[in-house]
Amino acid sequence: MLLTLVGRLWFLQVVSGAEYVRAAADVRIRTVSLPPVRGQILDVAGRPLVTNRTRPVVTVNAVELAHQPDGGRAVLTRLGKVLGQPYRQIAEKVRLCGPEVAQPCWQGSPYEPIPVAGGVAVPAALQISERPQDFPGVRTELRPVRVYPSGAAAAHTLGYVQGAKGRDGLEAVYDSRLAGQPGRRDVAVDHTGRVTRIVRHDPPVPGDTLVTSIDSRIQAIAEQALGRGLAGTGGSSGAAVVLESGTGRVVALAGRPAYDPAVWTDGVTAREYAALPLLSRAVQGEWAPGSTWKVASVAAAATAGYALDASYDCPSGYRVGDRMFGNFADADLGVMTMHGALVRSCDTIFYRIAGELWARGSDVMQETARGFGFGRPTGVDLPGEAAGAVPDRASKKALWQATRKDSCRRADQGYPELADRGRAAYLTAVAAESCRGGGVWRGGDAANFAIGQGGVLVTPLQLARAYAAIANGGTLHSPRVGLRVVGADGTPVETITPPVAGRLPASAGTLRFMRQALSQVPRSGTAEGAFKGFPFDKIAVAGKTGTAESFGRRDTSWFASFAPDPAYTVVVVLSEGGRGAEGAAPAARAIWEGILGLRERR
Repeated sequence: MLLTLVGRLWFLQVVSGAEYVRAAADVRIRTVSLPPVRGQILDVAGRPLVTNRTRPVVTVNAVELAHQPDGGRAVLTRLGKVLGQPYRQIAEKVRLCGPEVAQPCWQGSPYEPIPVAGGVAVPAALQISERPQDFPGVRTELRPVRVYPSGAAAAHTLGYVQGAKGRDGLEAVYDSRLAGQPGRRDVAVDHTGRVTRIVRHDPPVPGDTLVTSIDSRIQAIAEQALGRGLAGTGGSSGAAVVLESGTGRVVALAGRPAYDPAVWTDGVTAREYAALPLLSRAVQGEWAPGSTWKVASVAAAATAGYALDASYDCPSGYRVGDRMFGNFADADLGVMTMHGALVRSCDTIFYRIAGELWARGSDVMQETARGFGFGRPTGVDLPGEAAGAVPDRASKKALWQATRKDSCRRADQGYPELADRGRAAYLTAVAAESCRGGGVWRGGDAANFAIGQGGVLVTPLQLARAYAAIANGGTLHSPRVGLRVVGADGTPVETITPPVAGRLPASAGTLRFMRQALSQVPRSGTAEGAFKGFPFDKIAVAGKTGTAESFGRRDTSWFASFAPDPAYTVVVVLSEGGRGAEGAAPAARAIWEGILGLRERR
């Protein structure tokens, strides 16, 4: 037995010793995540809106930095000298998000390499990779990054990627489709860190491709028209929306101010983040709609029994309750039908109807407005959509209860901090009225509501959807930007259809009446000057101007329009753009002319 034991020990230590030494050193397993190639986003014709390219990227492991005695400050300082960036700029990019950490910060996993610089010059990349002792936790590697061929065009619609995850726009909504599945490689390493063998290898699965209904050519036309409209009027912001009237598919969404989503590729600094205009004006911007709202008021009047072909007086002013409300420029337009009230945008006819309905205690105008889809999100496949506002008796009462204490204090103390004493006196009077008002829905509230003022708010997409429903015979859709999902191998995965969200609360006759009246607005109505010489025989554009007052600012300029062929709806809004006929209407005309030019070049 002793001889057997000694023989076995000799065999293990001498004959098989080297093999067991290798096995002992070959027990450290490291798992390497293999990022997949993210799917592309294409326009309706297959032109790329978002794609990928591979380039050298410098990444930082935040966890490894945290284990440095100084938290990685010395490493980042040395890295900054190589990259030509200050320490603070790189440090802001590698901060991990948390409850007490404000943007900008890294929203991805702390165990995931954080990109801090891309397109690094070869000498700098070699200096980092050849001196690992000076740059622990820092790597230079080839990685796929997102590319936006159109720059800032449709930036808010497309969104961006951070930490291999879509964070806004289509990138966020369709992230599960676009992201693909990461691969995994388990490797055995010896005590020096050298890889000895591959234990497991699961290749990554590339993401699917998202084909959208956006036409990049019309998107470019809308962007240019919106930019020129804002520059020409001195407007501060705005949006342009183009929808397929019959389907609810989004053809173009332009918003200003905008930014190039490529800024997220290498991370953003605090200064860069503070300057980013992240609000999507087309989907999240809310403005009073002005006279574009009158289509809902016409439908409400018809529901309440007012004959659309009856004659109504359009005086320069009309008293509702204890207040006199005037026409634009105090114009006395004489007697006209409801057709003329839309074409020439008579306010006093709508004041009268609103006052009479208010006296009856009727809420038909609010109910009709909600039936047009206002006051609630459209359900578009984009995140963060605003709901707008349809004020009524209950909401005014709730607002008064919430603000009464402050209003009464201001009514008593005034606004001594304001240097403009005229404005201070006006605000004090408003506060006094609010304090004693009791939150009662008054005749003035009803009058302002009828012409799209007095707390009424809509988004450009909401208004476009409502006008598209007028054009298509009354069907409200939940708009969709996504058209279909295609696998990486080209096989169809999913077709995306805009769901039907309801029907307009208007008869077929009322809708037909509105289409006929709106067709005259650019020909002989308030938009005649903006559309002078327009080829209506080629595109029969119908629409409505809107000019909404904004306290302390210039008017908001609107134009909502549609055509039967091509069956598109186009809405433009210019914040502080002045009158609708002078700002938004010419911008909308430019979009229609661009669409006509595309059709004639086919």
